[in-house]
This record gives sequence, C-alpha cells and structure tokens, in this order.
Amino acid sequence: MDIIDMNIIQLLKTNSRMTSSEIGKRVMLSVPAVSERIRKLEHEKIIKRFTIRLDRKKLDMGMLAFVLVRIDTAEHVPHFQEIVQNSDWILECHHIVGEYDYLLKVAAQNPEKLEIYVSHILRKTTGVVRTNTIIALASLKEE
Repeated sequence: MDIIDMNIIQLLKTNSRMTSSEIGKRVMLSVPAVSERIRKLEHEKIIKRFTIRLDRKKLDMGMLAFVLVRIDTAEHVPHFQEIVQNSDWILECHHIVGEYDYLLKVAAQNPEKLEIYVSHILRKTTGVVRTNTIIALASLKEE
C-alpha cells in the first residue's frame, strides 16, 4: 500500500459513492488504474465494505451513550455477543481490557428509552453483572 492507496481510501471514507473517474482526477490516475487499486484493496480486506453514515437525529435516535459492561464468566460471553449482534440499539461493541469487558456505543431516542434499554434489556442479559453508562453531550468526530 502506497500514498496513492492512502489517498484513495481517504477519498472513499469521505464519500464511498465517489466514482473511479472522480478519484482518478484527484490522485492523477486513469479510471482503470483506480478501479484496479480499489479491487486490490477489497481483495486484501483493507476495504471491508462500503457503507453509509446516517443522521441519527433525523431518525429520532439522537442520543448517544457509551456503556461499559462486565460479564461474570466466559461461558456467558457467546450469549452476550449474540444479543449485541442482534441489537439495533448498539452501534459498536469493543472487547476491552480493564475493570469492564466490553464497551458499547448505543443510540437511543431519549434518556427514558436509554434507561429502558440499559435497565430492562442489557442488565437482564444472562452474564451481565455490572454496567456503567456515559452519555455523550456532543460528538466532535465520528467515523
């Protein structure tokens, strides 16, 4: 991977629908050369997928929180992971080191809905023994 590949990735991060022609003009390559580089980046799993970024506020999910979760034993981890994978509330889940086992990025409509999710769904998940919720006041950068 070279500086041109890095520039292509940056352009696609900004706009994943940017055409090879537009990218080519910006990185000074032909359309076939850009297409080949993108194909190679996908083949090497450097680019895993092309996606969209939603405006959570317009979808009435403008509240953002981070929830630290502790699981009691390893035998409960697969069930917890399944719950996470199937939850529309959870935007991201990271296995972490420290006092807690997981860090969740959660979107909700409002504090009441967040409370319902954390108290009545997440905390009642088998194996979850402790949570700590942090509410984001604003997001300066999100990727």
